[in-house]
Amino acid sequence: MSEDLGEESSPPLVRGVVLTHGSMCFGMVDAVRTIAGADDDALVPVSNEGCGPDELMRRVNEAAGEGPALVFTDMQMGSCAVAARFSCRDPTRRQVVFGANLPMLLDFVFHRALPLPELAERLVERGRSAIRTLEHPETSTRDDRTPASR
Repeated sequence: MSEDLGEESSPPLVRGVVLTHGSMCFGMVDAVRTIAGADDDALVPVSNEGCGPDELMRRVNEAAGEGPALVFTDMQMGSCAVAARFSCRDPTRRQVVFGANLPMLLDFVFHRALPLPELAERLVERGRSAIRTLEHPETSTRDDRTPASR
């Protein structure tokens, strides 16, 4: 006899699908697994190579599975973005993040338990904050680096 002890089951972890042109998705997923030791089912690579729109959507849907999923694409336009948009029409179950980068994907594997909308917003901010230019002190135009006398 089994009794419900009132324990809440934790929601399923969000699965990530990295959807890109060519083989870029395989390299990104491999890098995340190498750096973070992520489980194989945390991020699934899907390439548009050698397939039309219907096959690409089938691949995305298969990789995303039935639980909550985030589909990361390399660009906002193109075949991958179109397939992601169609595959993620139910925002309570799936969402799309365009312009995936490695810092964003690394953050994803450590925060997959967050609610889908909160996770998507977090990852967009993480991805943006990781993009910088290198500042060289000797060429900076900031006031605190300008000589006092001219």
